[in-house]
Amino acid sequence: MKTHETERLILKPTDLEDLDFLLEILNTPKYYQCIGDRKVRTIEDAENYFNQRIFPQFEKLGFGNYTVMLKSDGTKIGFCGVYVRPNLETPDIGFAFFEEYEGKGYAYESANFIKNMVKTDFGIKKLGGITVEYNHSSRKLLEKLGLKFQKKFFMEGDPEELMYFETEL
Repeated sequence: MKTHETERLILKPTDLEDLDFLLEILNTPKYYQCIGDRKVRTIEDAENYFNQRIFPQFEKLGFGNYTVMLKSDGTKIGFCGVYVRPNLETPDIGFAFFEEYEGKGYAYESANFIKNMVKTDFGIKKLGGITVEYNHSSRKLLEKLGLKFQKKFFMEGDPEELMYFETEL
């Protein structure tokens, strides 16, 4: 699993060294509101989340969730990745950043890199994106990445209606 660099960022495959970071970001109020409660409350929960959800996709497909760090000092500021979900036909791009790092272009910089990387390195030809309607910054980023709104839908196990975006790569 390869680490990548952009102009300002390092994108490394999320690994067991990121458990404290995962625990923190998965429990931010904005994560709960816009993405959902993953029921990760302890380091042990974070390790289980990693072992059940993050590592298997990397092992099987070679891509997945990347921890995004500032190149300048190594601060972990968020994550970005492409995910294959059993109830979606198309892999989808997702991202989450600590609020203090929003609005600085980091999400676009990392997501645009990841989008191009999965096309070039893994032959992904179509990319989706999902968000809740009231997450305007996420919707704006998906559109900036070239994804277009397709439909509203409910994902199995999620009571909230989601918006689905998609693009050809």
